[in-house]
Amino acid sequence: MILLTAVVGLIQLIVAVILAAVALYIGFSVFGRITGDIDEQQELAKGNVAFGIVVAAIFVAIAVVVQSGITGIAVGVSKASAAGLMSVDGLTIIGIAIIQLVLGVILAIVAIYLALTVLDKLATGLHQFEELKKGNIAVALEMAGVIIAVALIIQSGIVGITAALG
Repeated sequence: MILLTAVVGLIQLIVAVILAAVALYIGFSVFGRITGDIDEQQELAKGNVAFGIVVAAIFVAIAVVVQSGITGIAVGVSKASAAGLMSVDGLTIIGIAIIQLVLGVILAIVAIYLALTVLDKLATGLHQFEELKKGNIAVALEMAGVIIAVALIIQSGIVGITAALG
């Protein structure tokens, strides 16, 4: 039984690492689409702290959401173990937990995208991404706050789904 628990834990860790890497890549790619013709890699390479702050916020936001989803998978695996890990019920429970995580990541990325797009539209006369390109730290902190706030709200929803599974 201890060996089975260790193997399940190892599988959860591998799934978490893979999903985190994919989610971070997708999040950075989506950010690249939002910024338009600005080369994010170039901005980071030349030491643009403002861009670094926003990229870090995106990574933290995605990590918060992925962590909640991984917790859901852990709950799912525990329930599946009780029902029989390879039984239809057990596999269904694990499948639901994985779908929950993927949905959470998608929702987080979409919500961050929408929040940044709306913020850019609301700040009339201030072009958020151009200000980032200029290195405007105040704008970067504002955007980072929005990104992290959205992630925390999404995380609450994922925790609620996890609780419903429990």
